[in-house]
Amino acid sequence: MSTAVRSHAKINLGLHIGAPRADGFHALATVYQTLELYDLVTVTAHPAPTTTLRLTSNDDRVPTDARNTAWKMVVLALDAFNITAEVDLHIEKRLPVQGGLGAGSANAVAALVGLETELGISAQGSPARRLQMAAQVGSDVPLFLIGGTILGLDRGQQVYPLPDIECLWCVVATPEVGVSTPQAFRDWDALCIAEGLTAEASTDKLEELSRAYASAFAEAIPEGRPGAGSSGVLSKWKNLAGPQESALVRTGISSWIQNDFERVVFPQHPSLAEIKRTLAGYGTPEAACHAQSLVASLSGSGSALFGLYLTREDAEAARERLRPAGVRSLLTRTQPRVAYWREMLLQ
Repeated sequence: MSTAVRSHAKINLGLHIGAPRADGFHALATVYQTLELYDLVTVTAHPAPTTTLRLTSNDDRVPTDARNTAWKMVVLALDAFNITAEVDLHIEKRLPVQGGLGAGSANAVAALVGLETELGISAQGSPARRLQMAAQVGSDVPLFLIGGTILGLDRGQQVYPLPDIECLWCVVATPEVGVSTPQAFRDWDALCIAEGLTAEASTDKLEELSRAYASAFAEAIPEGRPGAGSSGVLSKWKNLAGPQESALVRTGISSWIQNDFERVVFPQHPSLAEIKRTLAGYGTPEAACHAQSLVASLSGSGSALFGLYLTREDAEAARERLRPAGVRSLLTRTQPRVAYWREMLLQ
């Protein structure tokens, strides 16, 4: 008997980073958003006198030892529950590896959910315990214990559920360019020194941004509006009521969703900046026939980029604009919290 768990991707609806702190980390303010795209994590586990753990994957780039986030999560969970077990994990990769979509972090939470299901245990009664374990594995692991639209603070591990944005079409561009997250942070640190930005000076800015995020997203999706906290399909809403203005545009959120990593990643990889412009639809002949994106941005430190669109037609037009440049892309939608949890276990 095995348990198959969907391991969903995320994007960052804005990512604001502070200067490096004394502990070597960076404070940040971001809004995470889960997507319908997913890896598939299959867990087989049963109690045993001693713990053994095996991990396999269909992708050779995935670590199959203690470096893997799913492996780390299982070890932490078994220790926390004081259980020994024989555990087999298989990760079927469908998401880009190290693409800024949180795939490895999501794998860790999927492994935890599968392990709990297989062994008949649950930490659901202690969400703080699960979040603490997740934060030990990685800064953006806890978000996948919430799903939907989420405010991320501190190193990103402090997570707070926000009202879900309306369900939007999303194009994820997956260029072959590789971006090193450690190098991106080193370049950011150098920029902070050049601009005289200190950790102390950036604290006020990040606190102000976090309050603005919480307020704006609460206003963007009032309770009862189509798409609020539901799994409603945007195209159905459009067909019933005609094309609607996105709440991201109406409230002005889209105009200040920015990713600070773009300031250091784009100069090193100009092709990524061009992909963003293509996703946005600025200055292209197709723009006369199709609306521009609501938001186009790098996700995390990249190299994946995304565009959000009100209609599927606009999203498909963006994919067509990417094809002449040989840039692969994935079509998906944003995923609200209820759907995230309802669809996690593969029936």
